[in-house]
Amino acid sequence: MRTNGERWSGWLDGGLLAGAVTATGASTVSIWWALPAIGAAFLAGWRMDRVRWAVVVLAAMVAVGVAAALTVPAWMVRGTSFLSLVVCAGMAPWMAGRFWRQSQELVRAGWDRAERLEREQQLVAEQARLRERARIAQDMHDALGHDLSLIALRAGALKLAPDLAPTHREAAQEIRKGAGAAVERLAEVIGILRDEADEAARGPADAGVAQLVEEAAAAGLDVRLTVTGAADGLPRAAEHAAYRVTQEALTNAAKHAPLAPVTVRVDHTPDGARIRVVNGPSPVGPTAAPGGGGRGLIGMAERVRLAGGTLRHGPRADGAGFEVLAHLPRSGAAIAAAPGPAPVSPAHELSRARRRVGRMMAATVLVPLVTVLVLTGVLRGWTIYSAGRAVLDPADYASLRVGQDRATVQRFLPDHQFPYHPSVGNPPPRGEGVTCEYYAITAEPFSNDRSGDAYRLCFQGGVLISLDTLVA
Repeated sequence: MRTNGERWSGWLDGGLLAGAVTATGASTVSIWWALPAIGAAFLAGWRMDRVRWAVVVLAAMVAVGVAAALTVPAWMVRGTSFLSLVVCAGMAPWMAGRFWRQSQELVRAGWDRAERLEREQQLVAEQARLRERARIAQDMHDALGHDLSLIALRAGALKLAPDLAPTHREAAQEIRKGAGAAVERLAEVIGILRDEADEAARGPADAGVAQLVEEAAAAGLDVRLTVTGAADGLPRAAEHAAYRVTQEALTNAAKHAPLAPVTVRVDHTPDGARIRVVNGPSPVGPTAAPGGGGRGLIGMAERVRLAGGTLRHGPRADGAGFEVLAHLPRSGAAIAAAPGPAPVSPAHELSRARRRVGRMMAATVLVPLVTVLVLTGVLRGWTIYSAGRAVLDPADYASLRVGQDRATVQRFLPDHQFPYHPSVGNPPPRGEGVTCEYYAITAEPFSNDRSGDAYRLCFQGGVLISLDTLVA
């Protein structure tokens, strides 16, 4: 559903495009209309998100101009002028507007990337601080916990001394209790500072996966669990990775295909564990890829890798749903991560952006230029072809006389007329029933003195009433 702002923006873009078309057409009458046409075309190119309609309109205008120039002889000059205006006052400013828009978008993208890199650097620094904090906490736990345990042990031994006074025995008991309580409180505080993953990687995998499936089924997900073999000897990291793989796969299935059936299969073999979670296509629409930019799948793959396993995920081969497949070995030896796409350096992205701007700049210049050359070649070729079929030999023209009847004149005329009517200050004769015909003087395109010139023969009542030579 489009918002009111989007509607107004669409209407404004359409109005600018229509204004550019109208002003370009009016420019054939008065060249001053070319100025508003240039402005409207530039603004349309700068504002429009989609170029399809603009391309369609430009193509239609070019087609109209070409058709007018080639099919209606009287419109040859006006059609050629219209094509020139379409290219110069329409296409070129519109391309310039597109170039300006993309340049601005490139600048904004550069600033956005700089801000994103700054935020990423802050996150990296914060993660480094958290890791160092967890390391210090672990060191404190090991050192202080050991010392406090020794204090409690010594206080307990002191309490059992036979020659100790009752008051001193009670003091030793209090010291022992205080040291024990301090060890417990230290463990709680250090537990908060430790990495969450270290604390979560406890507990058997089978019970955790079964509990996940039960909770998902209780929430309304159509899920089935199958477990084969025993998990004896599976490393704790592999157990935790199996739990997290199942948890993330069920979360994605519930989020992106809530009505689709889901099957969870855990196979324990002598080599390790194999977890396969498959959901079918959603009855309410196509199965979507996991959301959140794929962060859940990335974290899942990292957990499996650290456990020494492999992970595959994606649409099923038959296209019916989504599949997550993990293999976790019993050896627990970590393997290298599968090579991913190489990170794109800022310098490489800058080089790509510069090439894109260069291509757009070249297109801004070359597209209108090539269009002009192609249209000029087409019109010129059509003129040469038409002139070749409509050449009236100068000697035959010299034998014609005013007052001759049409049958006498027809013997000297070619089969076709010249479609181009030179614009001269000598208008044809007026009168009822007057018709004029035009014939080329020469078909040579590089003839400096006669190329484009034409003979005009006007008839009235089947009698030749005027003979004129029109100079282009």
